[in-house]
Amino acid sequence: MARMTRTSDTLTAMYDAMVQRFGRQDWWPGDGPLEVCVGAILTQNTNWTNVQKAIANLKAAGVMGVAAMDGLDVASLAELIRPAGYYNRKASRLKNFLRAVAAEWGGDLAAFLDRPVPALREDLLAINGIGRETADSIILYAAGKPTFVVDAYTARIGVRHRLFDAESDYDAIKEVFESALPDRAELFNDYHAQLVTVGKTFCRPRNPKCDACPLNAFPHDVEDVWEEW
Repeated sequence: MARMTRTSDTLTAMYDAMVQRFGRQDWWPGDGPLEVCVGAILTQNTNWTNVQKAIANLKAAGVMGVAAMDGLDVASLAELIRPAGYYNRKASRLKNFLRAVAAEWGGDLAAFLDRPVPALREDLLAINGIGRETADSIILYAAGKPTFVVDAYTARIGVRHRLFDAESDYDAIKEVFESALPDRAELFNDYHAQLVTVGKTFCRPRNPKCDACPLNAFPHDVEDVWEEW
């Protein structure tokens, strides 16, 4: 349960301001948990439009299933996901995920996902190629369980709005949000989506558009820039 603090009040007010401007975002786009998991792995270092093209290829090939994709060799899978970029590397990562679900859970993705967050997160992070952001995206958007997803947009907005400093790592930033907000998956889901919208549209690494931003009324700096992890 969230602790009622000044940070809690600030984060709640920021969320309300973003929702008032953008409305609820209804994330994550995807036709079922497997597609969300695949998208979370493929979206690393690319944009969602390219991921959608890769997913469309998988669907057209009739392999959007754990057993079907796991049955492909890496080269064949890489060719199908080519639009997502870094396709050889991502094919290996996707295969690692599929093999874990197939080997340890008999291909039952629902059973794999239907576990307490700590156990699910530990198993995801043990899969070669799945980092903290991807693991949390799968937990939040595919499993529907409360864990806050941190990305470069979250970090940049948070640093500029003095929620934490530029030296804060992933887990420290995650703790700021999770300790200050109610432990609800639907809130974490939409909050992350709202921050992505603000980050893409207004809070850019350079030349941020503060005047038009829904968070402009909150104390902030513009000189702090968060590029990448």
